Amino acid sequence: MSNRGNWSAAVTRFLNRLHARLAARARPGSALVSHPEPRSTGRVARGRQLCAGNLMFAGHLVEAPDAMIWDIAAPDAAWEAEIHGFRWLDDLAAVGDARARLLARKWVWGWIARYGSGRGEGWRPEAAGRRLIRAIHHALFLLRGANADEAAAFYRALAAQTIFLSRRWQSTPPGLARFEALTGLLYAGLSFEGMAAHAETARKALGAECAARIDAEGGIPTRNPEELLEVFTLLSWARAALEDEDLTPEEAHVAAIARIAPTLRALRHADGGLARFQGGGRGLEGRLDEALAASGVRRRPPSGGLAMGYARLSGGRSSLIVDAAPPPSGAASLDAHASTLAFELTSGRRPLVVSCGSGAGFGSDWRRAGRATPSHSTLCLDGYSSARLASPRPGGDAALEWLEDGPKQVPAEIVQIEEGGQRFEGGHDGFRRTHGLTHARILELSADGRAVSGEDMLITLDDADKRLFDRRLDAARLSGLPWQLRFHLHPEIDAALDMGGSAVSLALRSGEVWVFRHDAGPRLTLEPSVYLEKGRLRPRAAKQVVLSGRAMEYATRIRWSLAKTQDTAIALRDVARDEVEPTH
Repeated sequence: MSNRGNWSAAVTRFLNRLHARLAARARPGSALVSHPEPRSTGRVARGRQLCAGNLMFAGHLVEAPDAMIWDIAAPDAAWEAEIHGFRWLDDLAAVGDARARLLARKWVWGWIARYGSGRGEGWRPEAAGRRLIRAIHHALFLLRGANADEAAAFYRALAAQTIFLSRRWQSTPPGLARFEALTGLLYAGLSFEGMAAHAETARKALGAECAARIDAEGGIPTRNPEELLEVFTLLSWARAALEDEDLTPEEAHVAAIARIAPTLRALRHADGGLARFQGGGRGLEGRLDEALAASGVRRRPPSGGLAMGYARLSGGRSSLIVDAAPPPSGAASLDAHASTLAFELTSGRRPLVVSCGSGAGFGSDWRRAGRATPSHSTLCLDGYSSARLASPRPGGDAALEWLEDGPKQVPAEIVQIEEGGQRFEGGHDGFRRTHGLTHARILELSADGRAVSGEDMLITLDDADKRLFDRRLDAARLSGLPWQLRFHLHPEIDAALDMGGSAVSLALRSGEVWVFRHDAGPRLTLEPSVYLEKGRLRPRAAKQVVLSGRAMEYATRIRWSLAKTQDTAIALRDVARDEVEPTH
C-alpha cells in the first residue's frame, strides 16, 4: 500500500472517530415510527451455538458461556469487524426464545454502554449500516421486556449512528460497503421520527450508486458472485422498505435489481449454490432463492452469453461454470483470484469439481494461497499464476494486495453442438508476456449432463512468442517448461486411482460414479487439496486430480474427459429448478 494510501486511511479513521463522538453527543430525541418487516434471516443452529457459549466469528472459535462478547479479547481484526456488524442478531432472532432474547439484549445494550459514546473500531459507516439494519429489523424482539430507560438508550444509540452515517457514508469504498451504509441510512430515515430527510438522501444516493456501480449486464467490478448477491439483497430490502412507506425508489435502483437477477441465475449451480470465484463463497443457505423470489424478477439470462464474465453450460442435472474474463483490476482486485479459465462442475445436488475458495478466514498465508492459480481447476505454467499479487511493501498489510499483471485478452464463446450439448471455447494471454504461450481451453458438456470432455492447449501465436518461448526453453536447458492441469474435488468426493493408474474414479455420496480419463502422455496423479469455506475453523481436507507434463514445442495439447458411469434415481432434491421465462 502506498504512503498516499496509508495517509488517506489514517485521515478516514480520524474523521470517523471525530464524527462518531460528535454524533453521540448530539443525543437527539427520537422514537421508531415504523418497523420494517424483518428481512434478514439467520440460522437457528448458529443461534443455538451462540446461546451455548460457542462463539465463532471470522474463523475463530471461543468457548465462553454467558460471556459478554465485548469483554472477549478479539483474536484478530476480522473477528472485531464481524461482531460489530451485529449479524449475530439475525441468528439469535431466528432462535427466538427467551434465552436467545436475553443474550441478544445483553450484547446490544452492552455495545451501547461501551461504544455508544462514539468510541471503538465499530464506528465505520459500513458497520454502522449493518448494525442499523439488524437493530431495526429486530427492534420488537429486542425491546420486549425493556424498561423506559433501556428503550431510551436504544433509540439514542440508533439515532446517533444515523447522524454519523448521514455525515460519513460517502467515505466508504464504492461497492458493497457503500450499499450497506446507504441501506442502513435509508432504514433509519424511514423508521425514526424526524429523520425523513436522511431517507430521501439515501434514496437518491442508492439510485446514483446503482447507475455508477452496476453495469449494463448486472455485474459489479469485483466479479465476486457472493458479493453481487449481498448487493442484490440490500437493494431488494431497500426497495421493499420504500414501497412499504408508499415511496418510489429511484428508477436506476429498480433497473439495477432487474439486471442483477438474471446474472445471479446464471451464476447458480444445479445445487442452488453460487459459483465460488473471485473471493466469493456459495452464499448463505437459501439466501439466493429468497432474494430472487423477493425481487419479483423472473427473467433469465440470454443463452449463449456471459454473465459478469462467467460462462454457464448446463445439461440434464449438471452445471458447469467457467471464469471467462480478465480478473478485476485496481481497488476491485483486493480479494480477486488468478482463476481465468478455471471451471466448476456440479452434478445434481453434489459439487464435483470446485475451486479451493477464499482463505481469508484462515490467515494471510491461506488468503494468498487461495488467490493463486494452483488453487483453481485450470492450468498453471512453470510455477506462475495467470495473474500475480502485487509485491507487499515492507511492513505492508497482505490483505491490501492488489492483483496485477493478469490476462488482458480473454476471448470466449459458447456454442451449441450437433449432439444437443454445449461447448465453451476460450483463451487467455496471462502467460504470453512471461513465456510466449497462450492458454486455450475447450470444454464440452453433453446434453444429458453425463459427460464433460476437455482440451487444453499452450500455443505460440506469432514469431515474437516463439522467440520468447525459445529463450525460456534455453534457460530450462531444453528440459521443457513444466505445467500442471488441476481438477480440485469437493471434500465429499471419494477419489481413487483406477485402471492401473490411468484413470481416476470419483464416487459421490449420492451414489453416482464418475471416471476421469486422459490421452497418453501427461502424468496422472491424485494429490492432497483443501476446501476453504466460511464458518469453519480450519480448511477441509480434499483431493485433486493433477495432469502434469512439460511444454517442449510451440503447441502442447492435453485432452481429458469426465464421464458418469453409474447413476442414481432422480429425486426431487436432485433436480435443478430454473424459473420459467415469462411469455409476456
